[in-house]
Amino acid sequence: MHRRAAFVLAIAACLSPLSAAAQSWPARTVTLVVPFAAGGGTDAIGRVIAEKLSARLGQPVVVENKAGAASAIGTAYVAKAAPDGYTLLMTTNSALVILPLIQPAGSLNYDRNDFSLIGLTGILPNILIVSPKVPANSTAELIAYAKERPGQLSFASSGAGTITHLIGELFKARTGIDVVHVPYKTGVQAAPDVMEGRVQYIFDNIIWSLPQIRAGKLKGLAITTKQRSPLAPDIPTVAESGVPGFEGITWLGLAAPAKTPDAIVARLDTELRAVLAEPEVVAKLAATGAEPPTAPGPAGMRALLGEDIARWQGILGEGKIKLQ
Repeated sequence: MHRRAAFVLAIAACLSPLSAAAQSWPARTVTLVVPFAAGGGTDAIGRVIAEKLSARLGQPVVVENKAGAASAIGTAYVAKAAPDGYTLLMTTNSALVILPLIQPAGSLNYDRNDFSLIGLTGILPNILIVSPKVPANSTAELIAYAKERPGQLSFASSGAGTITHLIGELFKARTGIDVVHVPYKTGVQAAPDVMEGRVQYIFDNIIWSLPQIRAGKLKGLAITTKQRSPLAPDIPTVAESGVPGFEGITWLGLAAPAKTPDAIVARLDTELRAVLAEPEVVAKLAATGAEPPTAPGPAGMRALLGEDIARWQGILGEGKIKLQ
């Protein structure tokens, strides 16, 4: 009995610093890493979440953009950060679904298991955005225009290996068109080239693109979700536009390095749920086109992650998508 008691006390002594740290967290600034350049959809939502978490946690939550390699650089940075709750990640399905599926084994400096999932922050529809200089005013017209010019048109993305790249490749495979992929760091950076017709179209999130569409600087032909967006009910879905079953969403979520104390993850889950329920946040996210998560918390995020992995594994398994 004495030996067992001593063993229990030893374990408790080892765990007590972690418990104490969790109870006093946060005692200083928390960094929220956005693995994309400033100005994009992930950055916009990350800043809304950071501002509101700051108020609820009583400590600054600052956004740090660590762009590059289709979000792999910022994602790997957080994966290797201390699991103390002071470095968080605004992640997307580009980082946790697409890159692990398309990159050679061991080539990424992180793994899905390197993260503690906290909760989804939003689901974004993407829009098929076309240059005003392209004489196509519907998805069917764009497909016909591309088929008449095999190899002559190009589509942009927010980076090779991102969800917007894969959506573009899926569109190419489903429609049988021959177009060239041109990667950028964000859709915002691609916009001038799409506007001028140097690149003919892009699939990107609704946040930055809809104002440009409304201003007549770009043409929005179709939405990539199953249903039309309440923010743009006049824009049909891609599936409605002659590509049956087509879907390609971007989802965003909050994560921390693996082995972050359960108490900190639980606190972040609680505060994130409260933030997402604030009327001001609901309005801001709705204004960006983001749909609220239907299943909150770590369990909801794990479920969507699993569904998305299975879906894209199936699509890639068809062998019709050829990545450069």
